[in-house]
Amino acid sequence: MSGHGNDFIVIDNRSEGISTNWSEHASVWCKRRTSVGADGLLIIEPGAAGDFRLRIFQSDGSEAEMCGNGARCAAAFAARNGFAKPRMVMETMAGMVGAVVDDTIVAIQLTDPSSPEDENVLDVKGIRIPFYFINSGVPHTILFRDSVAQIPADEIMETGRAVRFHPAFEPAGTNVDFVEILSSSHIRVRTYERGVEEETLACGTGAAASAIISSRFKNAGDPPIQVEMPGGTLIIDFKVNGDSLEEVWLKGAVDFIYEGTITP
Repeated sequence: MSGHGNDFIVIDNRSEGISTNWSEHASVWCKRRTSVGADGLLIIEPGAAGDFRLRIFQSDGSEAEMCGNGARCAAAFAARNGFAKPRMVMETMAGMVGAVVDDTIVAIQLTDPSSPEDENVLDVKGIRIPFYFINSGVPHTILFRDSVAQIPADEIMETGRAVRFHPAFEPAGTNVDFVEILSSSHIRVRTYERGVEEETLACGTGAAASAIISSRFKNAGDPPIQVEMPGGTLIIDFKVNGDSLEEVWLKGAVDFIYEGTITP
């Protein structure tokens, strides 16, 4: 399945109860050109409180607390296969996540993010880089740039990796978003994703983090905010309640690519 090019292998493990090393499988199956190839592996299991439990494994085998586009794909899968209604709730390591499915358009309500932190400065290889930080289900570091679409891919990789593994964010590390303000309530974002360890075509929590920081600190307009990513445009909506952020919604299209069988 794919959410604007952020692609996932989805396994329904509600009835089989397969007990295995999903982390190890993710690191093998997600390799492009030698296996299925994906940004991550999604495992759907019976839920204790929600309609189902969603486990998220990055392509390096690490288990993530949350993935916005992954959750949207899981919601579409649940609705198509009839084990959840179009309005549903799923359990994630980040908390309970609500979703609304309307055919191929899926919106999820993210867990409430952390309070955005004021601009700070990071020393990366002797260069001082201004940044913002917020946790929108997973940690994100926001770097504002001009002409984001024109940044060379190797620069996204080099800077993204240096910030992702910077001691300031140890031990968990951080995702890194390169953000450009295009107009009122309209931004462009490219993301170096932790666990995938490269640029992805879209990142849902990154879109949310970038929209919130842009609106709050860069006068980028009020929500809903359009977030252009290489794989397509996501819509972020949220409410501000004093210093807190509530009802953060991520909305966009989801595609079913194919179904098959994976050998051990």
